[in-house]
Amino acid sequence: MNDTTPPLHPMEREQLRVESTLVVTVKSSSEFHDDVTNGIKALEEGDAVDSTPTLSFTSYDDLMETLTPRVLDLIEAIRQEEPASINETARVVDRDVKNVHEELSRLAQLGIIFFEEDGQSKRPVVWFDKLVIDLPFDPETGDTATAAP
Repeated sequence: MNDTTPPLHPMEREQLRVESTLVVTVKSSSEFHDDVTNGIKALEEGDAVDSTPTLSFTSYDDLMETLTPRVLDLIEAIRQEEPASINETARVVDRDVKNVHEELSRLAQLGIIFFEEDGQSKRPVVWFDKLVIDLPFDPETGDTATAAP
């Protein structure tokens, strides 16, 4: 099981610990690009920007395939039980270690969790207290569910 998740810098972990909310939304690639570009311009001009951590999916299907009830249960279990390792996480949710490892790796790649390493153990950390799902329904931009990544 190779983990391709780049480790977070200690300052990035500390910054995430300050945040309490993760916003999950659905945007087309071009909308996401425009938001990032506008944010960079605003920062360059010295304007304030919304710095709420946001995870954007390109379709409703992608969001629903990623944040299934089973995954949300896993996130909640990590937040409440604070397991010390992936193996302990699997025991807490009564699931196969390999399956839990794969899901945790995917969540880490998305920035939903991060791992704190202690020797050979990797402790999953859910850094937010609240997950807000923002689903825009804008008839002018078309059906976001069919937007290409």
